[in-house]
Amino acid sequence: MGECAICHQRSNQIADALSLCAACILVDTPRAHAQAAAAHARSRREFQLPARPPRARKGARCQQCINACSIEAGQVGYCGVRRNHGGRVIGGDAQSAAVQWYHDPLPTNCVADWVCPASGPAGYPEFSDTAGPEHGYTNLAVFYGACSFNCLFCQNWQFKEHSIDGPRHSAMELAAAVTSTTRCICFFGGDPSCQIEHALTAARTARHERQNRLLRICWETNGSVSRSALNEMSELSLDSGGCVKFDLKAWDNSLHRALCGVTNRRTLRNFAYLGRWISRRPDPPFLIASTLLVPGYVQAEQVGQLAAFIAQLDPNVPYALLAFHPAFEMSDLPTTSHRQAMDCLAAAKSAGLTRVRLGNVHLLT
Repeated sequence: MGECAICHQRSNQIADALSLCAACILVDTPRAHAQAAAAHARSRREFQLPARPPRARKGARCQQCINACSIEAGQVGYCGVRRNHGGRVIGGDAQSAAVQWYHDPLPTNCVADWVCPASGPAGYPEFSDTAGPEHGYTNLAVFYGACSFNCLFCQNWQFKEHSIDGPRHSAMELAAAVTSTTRCICFFGGDPSCQIEHALTAARTARHERQNRLLRICWETNGSVSRSALNEMSELSLDSGGCVKFDLKAWDNSLHRALCGVTNRRTLRNFAYLGRWISRRPDPPFLIASTLLVPGYVQAEQVGQLAAFIAQLDPNVPYALLAFHPAFEMSDLPTTSHRQAMDCLAAAKSAGLTRVRLGNVHLLT
């Protein structure tokens, strides 16, 4: 049971590593900022990752994501894969990325599986030649071992152990992994944002080599990538029948910083920007959102505000609410309760969204 360092409330919905309750985070005081920053610094220290995005006065500047690191010679950026080598930033480019991949049989358990051509009639016949699930085909699942955020609840935190010194692969190696039964490529992680040049090169190469054969390009991201890269990602998805899936962690910026270490401002701006692309291809859905229902922190009020934001763009954007499983620095929290899930589901629908789904229901308590 955690205790808030500010109000001293004790609850099983206060993560001991953060030692802040949601109410004190939302008040947004310097003390809460310092407490959250210390929690993030501790969580990154054991992986030799910078406590915060570096701001060296004469460093090499990286523009891949929201962090805009300025990196000293011989040092790494916030993500751990981008580094200053001889005055220029390298890593995460077409020649070398911290990345792994595997073939996942379709239909697969994906955030968009309920509205995707791999699982049903969406996009048929232009983006799938089967009117139902694509049995016998695979998704090439591409996991990038670095992230522009530092979510204290990260479900895949183990990648941090290898961000700096793990194995590296080229974009050509990745593109060569596409087989005759590959119907889609999903880039996720971690997050593709830190190594987006590698991902874009691999996606373009794989599409070119497949020519007129079906190969959908999808992205699962925190949305912190640069606008120029977002444009390229989105064009690939639109043209191929794939989608862009944004993981919207929280609406309130102070809560987002406390949970993820980084502001959500670019994420929300990028999502709103892509809202203008939806009409270019209504079927299958191009833009999709999800939110992890973290007990004690991401409750109905946060979900309702996110849903209202999405609904203003287009009420038909699919929105998945995902039950939480304890992990990383929030391994002492409970799983999402049935009541929290139902409250969040009701809040999303009340905000005007027409396509809301509750995922990971087997985790609910």
